[in-house]
Amino acid sequence: MVIGMVTRKVTVSLDVVALDLAERAAARTGLSMSAWLSRAARREAVRTGVGPVGDVLTDALADEAELVEALRELRAAG
Repeated sequence: MVIGMVTRKVTVSLDVVALDLAERAAARTGLSMSAWLSRAARREAVRTGVGPVGDVLTDALADEAELVEALRELRAAG
């Protein structure tokens, strides 16, 4: 998890299955829904090839351990 990350409160809509899966995954990992969704969004951005854009993504990807894990998952997925 990135410590001291600037956050912004937003409203999103998720289908009920995605919400249920996210809630269970967050609980299983001991993270809040916000932290889990932030981590999932960063990983998916890396997985799909979105590179840093300005300070927002650069800061979000600053946690080297998380970036390494996302890249490992990308390679494992083939």
